[in-house]
Order: sequence, then structure tokens, then C-alpha cells
Amino acid sequence: MNIFRNKSFFSIFIIITVLVAASVAAVAFFSLPAAFIVLAAGGLILLVIYIDARKRYHRMEQLSMELDEILHSNDRFLITECEEGELAILSSSIRKMTLKLKEQASTLTNEKQVLTDAIADIFHQMRTPLTSMRLSCSMLSEEDISYEDRIRFIRGIKKQLERMQWLVETLLKMSKIEAGTVAFKREHIDVRELVQKSCDPLLIPLELRDIKLEINTNGAGLIGDMDWLAEAVGNIVKNCMEHTPEGGKITINAEENAIYTVLTVEDTGKGFDKNDIAHIFERFYKGKNSGSESVGIGLALCRTIITGLDGTIKADNGKNGGARFEIRFYKNVV
Repeated sequence: MNIFRNKSFFSIFIIITVLVAASVAAVAFFSLPAAFIVLAAGGLILLVIYIDARKRYHRMEQLSMELDEILHSNDRFLITECEEGELAILSSSIRKMTLKLKEQASTLTNEKQVLTDAIADIFHQMRTPLTSMRLSCSMLSEEDISYEDRIRFIRGIKKQLERMQWLVETLLKMSKIEAGTVAFKREHIDVRELVQKSCDPLLIPLELRDIKLEINTNGAGLIGDMDWLAEAVGNIVKNCMEHTPEGGKITINAEENAIYTVLTVEDTGKGFDKNDIAHIFERFYKGKNSGSESVGIGLALCRTIITGLDGTIKADNGKNGGARFEIRFYKNVV
């Protein structure tokens, strides 16, 4: 029988058999009834051991079959708990390991789906500028095209190339941060310097749009990475600028207390649609009030940077109806 493959059981069976045989032989010299009693007792002991070993072996075989079914099936979980003893410990450990493996498999499946969706989104975002450039190149190949039209198409191609470059670079930055390969600095930052560095590239566009920029930092400071935070805050200000009408205003305030430093950016635009607020920071999400040139990735990068530096960011509509962003960095309180 398969049960005799269990070497420990076979050894015990041999030892007990020898002991019982010796006992029977010894007692037989004195009393035959005593020999039968010893033999019966020995046989009963052997039967109990055999039944217990058979039960244990059967349970081990069942565990092996259940593991085999789990190995070849994605939707079954059959590991049942044993009552007690070593097999109960083994069964519990196998159950925990199986649950862990199923969780990891589920996580990998979700990540694969996210990656697939991201690739599809990237392709969708690339398709529009590629189509535009293809049409422009087709027009440029015409022999009778005027000099003015040629310049116009070349500028259009350059603009689309810059848009694609920005998209690829932004996605690369997000991927590096999410993969944990970016080593953020942890240094003291003056918030006014941070805001000035963030807004410097936008001063001319703000002036051309006649949008006033008001900054009140009140001497606040925080711990973080100047370069990465400047990019995050710059993207927020850029978003506000794109949704603020001419003659409007963007206000940046900062406050510091014993618990955290808070930075708020507000504009006088239309604000967010109520249904969009919960999705503002999602990758490739375009709200109801987004412009035609919006890709829906700038604010996603902002959240990735800020959360990577242990900060928090949320968006809402201000009291006057415009968009309002709030960034917080909590201090380490012992």
C-alpha cells in the first residue's frame, strides 16, 4: 500500500511488531491466556497506530492534490484547515502562502491591466499629433504651396513635436518616481524661492494674457526637493493660467505652523465641474472645462511628485468659484 512509503510509520510498525512478538514469546512460557492478552493488546495498539498513520497520510495526500489543483487553476481555493497537530501547522502555513501568492497574482494582473490602459492612452494621445504632422507633411510636398503656408505648416509640425516630447518626458518622470528610482532631496526650502522658480517660465505668458499673479508666502518653509517641487507647483500655476480669463488673477498663499506647511493656489476662472473634482489628478483625465490642447497628465505628475515627497494635494472650487489647489507638507512631530 502507498501508506508504507512513509518510512517513519514503517519503522515504528517493525519496532512495535518485534516488541509485541518478544512479549508474547516471554509470556507464553508462563501462561497462554496471558500471551493472548498481550497479543491482543499489541494488535490493538498496532491498529490504532495504523489508523492514525493512515489518516495522516490520507490528509497529506489530500493536501498534495489540493495544491496541485490550485497550481493548475486560477479560480479555486481548496486548502482546508486540519484539526490539530503538525499537519494543522503545515496546513495553516500552506494556506497563508497560497493566499499571499493569490494576492501577488491579483496585483500583477491589475498592474498589467493598468500598463495596458496606459499604453492605449499614450497611443491615443500620440495619434492626434501624428495625424496632424502627416497631413502637414503631405501639404508641404505640394509643389505650388506658398512660402507663408510652408512656414505655417512647419510651425505646426514643430508645435506637435514639442507636445509629443513633453508627453514622453512627463510619462518618463512619472514612471521613474512610481518605480522608486528617483532619489528626492530632503532639504529646507524657502517657499517664496520655490514659488518664484515655479512661476519664472510663466511670467511672459501671464503678462500676455493680462493675468495678475499675487504671491504671499509669509516666510514659510518646508522640507523637500526644490527642483521637483518647482515643476509640480509650476504645472499647477500653468493649469490655473490656462483656465483664467484675460484680466483675471492667480493668488498663491503659504502658511506655516507647528504641524504643517500649506501652500494654496487659487484662480478666478470657471473652476471645476462638480463631477470632475474626484478625478482631477488621474492620468489622462480631461475635465469638462479642459481645453482642446489639454492632455490630462500635468496634474497627475504634480500628485506623483508631491506624494513622493510625503505631501498631500487636493483640488476644489474656491469661495469665489475659481479653482483652488491646496498642498500640505506635515512636519515630523516626535
